[in-house]
Amino acid sequence: MKCPFCGHNESKVIDSRPTDEDSRIRRRRECLQCAKRFTTYEIIENLPVVVVKKDKSREVFDRTKLLNGMLRACEKRPVSVETLEKAVDDIESCIQNSLDREITSLCVGEYAMEKLKEIDEVAYVRFASVYRQFKDISNFRDEINKLLPK
Repeated sequence: MKCPFCGHNESKVIDSRPTDEDSRIRRRRECLQCAKRFTTYEIIENLPVVVVKKDKSREVFDRTKLLNGMLRACEKRPVSVETLEKAVDDIESCIQNSLDREITSLCVGEYAMEKLKEIDEVAYVRFASVYRQFKDISNFRDEINKLLPK
């Protein structure tokens, strides 16, 4: 950390404590050259992830939108909201942990289908039918055949 008094690039941390409900860390530092003290604040940088849709338009990733789509697929199925929230948490973590700040809606949909396949096969086929825009019964049959043991 550059000293605001002399411009030296090295300092030591004397005291560190959380502030603002643990959203920032306040650090007291001492310059190793001029011995003057100064305060810095450390915050988490939240960079939004942008979803690139099929029509090439862009919008900020919205976990609520994803959760609502998965909830619709699980309507009248024995799947708890907590299970779906956990799945959305996992998907969001995967997206946030990637180094890319843009992701295609295709990738988000594939992540959702992977999770739904683990949770409930009927919900998976429902989601896939909307997501992949099934045109007729043969599309349903093909998707169900993928689920059946060989």
